[in-house]
Amino acid sequence: MGHATTMPALVNTGPGALELLEAPMPTPGPGEALIRTLAVGICATDLHMIAGWQRTGFPAIPGHEWCGQVAEVGAGVDPSLRGVTCVGDNVLADGGEIGFEHPGGYASHFVTEAANLHRLPDGLDPCSATLAEPLAVCLRGLRKVEPAHGPVLIVGDGPIGLISLLLLRRTPGLRVALLGGRPSRLALARELGVDLALSYRGDPVEVDAQLADAGFGIPELVVEASGSAGAADRAVATVALGGSVLVMGDYGGASASFAWNRLLHREVRLVGSNTGSGAWSEAARIVAAGELPLERLVTHRFRADQHADAMALVRGRTQGAVKVVLRW
Repeated sequence: MGHATTMPALVNTGPGALELLEAPMPTPGPGEALIRTLAVGICATDLHMIAGWQRTGFPAIPGHEWCGQVAEVGAGVDPSLRGVTCVGDNVLADGGEIGFEHPGGYASHFVTEAANLHRLPDGLDPCSATLAEPLAVCLRGLRKVEPAHGPVLIVGDGPIGLISLLLLRRTPGLRVALLGGRPSRLALARELGVDLALSYRGDPVEVDAQLADAGFGIPELVVEASGSAGAADRAVATVALGGSVLVMGDYGGASASFAWNRLLHREVRLVGSNTGSGAWSEAARIVAAGELPLERLVTHRFRADQHADAMALVRGRTQGAVKVVLRW
C-alpha cells in the first residue's frame, strides 16, 4: 500500500469560516517530522485567527495546542522518533509558528521541526497533554517574576489563569486569590486550592473590600490573564509598592490608560510574557509526570468532525467550558 496523498483538515477558508476539507498530505523535509495529530485544544487566539486578522491570511490551518505522534521523519532525523507521542515548541527557525504561519493541529497531520519535539510516555491522555502549550506560557511568564513571597492575585479564570494558579500553589505558604467572571470556573478554582475566588463583575470597590475582609492583603504580584484592558490598568493600581504585574492576556488593539506616575512612584515592575519558548522542557516533564491535574481543565472533548459544535461552545462560553479539545 502506498502512502496517503491527502488528509482531512479543518481549514480556515475565509473570515469566520472553518471547513472540514481534504488537503495535501505534507512531507517532512530535512530536520523535520510529520506529526499525526491526536488532539488539539481550541484557544481564544484561534477564534481571533479564524475571524480574520493581519497575521495570517486564507486559507490557513490553525492549531497550536496539540499533542501528536511522529508518523514519519525527514533526512537527518533519528528514525527512532517514529511512533513517539510528543508535544513541541511551535516557534520555528524562520520565526513563524505552527498553527499560525505554518499549518497546525487542526489537520490530521502537519510538519514541524524535529528539534522542537518533546517525548511523552505512551498511554498519556492526549487531550490533557494539549495543555502543555499554555503550561509552557505560564512557566515562562512566572519565571520572569519569581520568587513571589507575598500574596498573589490572579485576574482571569481561563486556562492561563487556572494553570498559573496550579503552578503558584506549589510554593508552600503562598496565598493566592483569583478574580474571574464565571461561577463554574470560580468553583473549579476553589477545588484546585485557591485561597480566595471572587467575581470581578460589579463594583471594583466592593471586590477590594471583599479581599480586605478576607485578610488577603495587598498583592505583591498580580498575574493579569483576563485580556481586559481595564483589568490591566487596575492591576497597576492594585499591586503593592515595589510589586510586579505580569501581563499574559491578549488585549487586541486596546491601549493602557493608567497613570504613568503610579508606575514610577510605586516602583511597579510591569512584565509582559507571550510565548512558552524556553520553558517547553519543563512543561513536557510536568505533563509526563502528571504533576498537575491538567485533566481537570479539559471540560469538553469533540471529534474533529464535530468542530462546529465545539466552536459554538467556546464562542458562547457556556456549559462550564474551560478547555475544549478536538480529537482526530
